Amino acid sequence: MTEISHRYPRVAEYLENEVGFEKWSRCHYPGLRYNITTTNMVESLNSMLVNARDFPYVSLLDVIQEKMSKWWNDRRIVAMAITAPLTPSRESEFRPRFAQSNGRHSLQLNPVTCHVKGGELEGVLDIFNKTCTCKEFDIDKLLCVHAIAAAHHAQVSVYSLVSPYYTKEYYVLAYGETIYPVGSQSQWDVLNEVATRVVLPREVKKRKRGRLKTSRFPSVGEFRKRKNRCGKCGAYGHYKKKCNSQTGSTEGNQPTDVPV
Repeated sequence: MTEISHRYPRVAEYLENEVGFEKWSRCHYPGLRYNITTTNMVESLNSMLVNARDFPYVSLLDVIQEKMSKWWNDRRIVAMAITAPLTPSRESEFRPRFAQSNGRHSLQLNPVTCHVKGGELEGVLDIFNKTCTCKEFDIDKLLCVHAIAAAHHAQVSVYSLVSPYYTKEYYVLAYGETIYPVGSQSQWDVLNEVATRVVLPREVKKRKRGRLKTSRFPSVGEFRKRKNRCGKCGAYGHYKKKCNSQTGSTEGNQPTDVPV
């Protein structure tokens, strides 16, 4: 927040006073929020369907079904091959914390609460409610270094305190179902009320002249490759035959990443 205040004072004032920390910061959010709040998954699907989105609706749904079936089967194979208690990503994040927990001393305050000393930050841990004053255990539901040290002191399995959604069993269950193809349209079992329903086409509005745009507008700061670079002046947006420049350029003609 200090860096934002230094670089963008008006943005910092808006986030702090008008929006509130709980609406954009996970550590201040009162509920449980997953650690991914982004549109990258939507962008990935758009990239996957870049060629198929011009197909008829039924053909487009067939492409989506085939891709999803393949993804589900590939991930099911990966999940079944896991030998560790947790998923690969959580196991790789969890393992280094064991070494970081070494040298920390756990003091039992009551049957469920421990005070863990040592390191840069101390922590008071509640094993029953699975909370820690460092908030890392509360938010991620994956043991922090304080929780690992307290679990070792109490002779409790660390994996028993991890959220079950990180375990291999839940990973397998997530992709346990099979996505089957819909089949030929002639074999569909359609309800009579659906088959007799009349669906009118949408209202067609007169569109502007020219070719329809198929790609989205780039975001601020996004880089794309432009292939139409002039071989005479080196500028983008036109070709050598249409160049009005009187002087040539010695720069190469290979496209590079430029802001758009």
